[in-house]
Parts: sequence; C-alpha cells; structure tokens
Amino acid sequence: MTRQRGMTLIELVISIVIIGICAAALFSAMAAITGRSADPLLRQQSLAIAEAYLEEILTQPYFDPASGNECPSPPASRVLFDNVCDYNGLDDSGARDSSGNALAALANYRVQVAVGSGSAWAGVPAGAVLSVDVTVTDPQGQTLLLRGLRTRY
Repeated sequence: MTRQRGMTLIELVISIVIIGICAAALFSAMAAITGRSADPLLRQQSLAIAEAYLEEILTQPYFDPASGNECPSPPASRVLFDNVCDYNGLDDSGARDSSGNALAALANYRVQVAVGSGSAWAGVPAGAVLSVDVTVTDPQGQTLLLRGLRTRY
C-alpha cells in the first residue's frame, strides 16, 4: 500500500476556518488591551505639568527665609517665591517654567495651586504639615489633581 501525502480539501477548509477564528479573537483582544493600557496624550501631559509644579513647590523651604514666618504674604513676582506658601492661589493660564516664563506649546493648559494646612501624617502633628494641591486642566476641560505634603522638619 502506498502512503498518501498532503491534506484533503475538507481538512484544508476546516484548518483555515479555525485559524481565522483564532486570529479574529486575538486581534480583538489586542485592540481591547491596547485601548485600555495607553493613557491619552493630554492626560500624560497634564501629569507631567502637575509633577513639575509640585516638585518645584515641595523643594522650597517650609518657612520664609527672610522673615522666618510660616506663611507670609507672597511677593508680586513668581521669580521671588521662596517658600511653599508663596504658591498658594497661583493660577496660571498656560503652563510656565520656574521663572514664570510661558511655555508656548502648553498655552492651552491651566494650572492652579492651593496650599493649606494638612492633617497629621506619619507621626507628624497637623500643625507641621502643609498640603499642596496642583490642579491641571487640559484643553478638553479634563482636570487632574496631584497632592503633595510638605512637613516642617
């Protein structure tokens, strides 16, 4: 008896159908995964702006270097901000660098900063904690809030 080689037409059609079903399921699963895993560009940009502002603020001293007071009235120019409380009420239409210069590519973002008394945290009493809230609104109106704490140490 001679051995046959190859596949019958029925076997070929069944294998094509099975491969097609598997490929369709795989492509739909990949589309769902990539759609949920990638953050939109505006959200990522808002996060980067908020992190930059928060880092700038939290690296400032807790007390005013000139007077030694916790929260004196802020200077008129952002270039002169020298403690955490000076940033309270900051409202920038368009993101700015630490010198207050506008960043043209980020002109459609709005950044608001609120500095207030924090609650007790990790054994630090409430009177020694400042809460810093940075809110960034993107061009589509979505807001992102990033909160940081600055302690008196």
